Amino acid sequence: MVTYNIERNEDTLLVDFGKPAQNNQIVKDAAARLEEMVKSGELRGGQLLKINGSVSIPVAFVLAHRLCHLFGAIGCFDPKLGKYVICITHNPEYNLGDMID
Repeated sequence: MVTYNIERNEDTLLVDFGKPAQNNQIVKDAAARLEEMVKSGELRGGQLLKINGSVSIPVAFVLAHRLCHLFGAIGCFDPKLGKYVICITHNPEYNLGDMID
């Protein structure tokens, strides 16, 4: 079992912690999984990617760094708002802070 789980479901990346570990190992596992997904064609990029699930701050940086080069905009789910908040954008269709379903 790995320390961080990443799966894609259409336009959403489902993320969550796996086997208990410290962030120094979790960030390595998250980065390795992302690279595996890119190499397999599972993460080819696109206009928008939504992220839903649990992340630590170090893992969030790993996700942001790798994914912002592939997708025009990235939204993270905010359970308090019940919506995805656009947190990275290079796509004029989405503005920083936009809330989407």
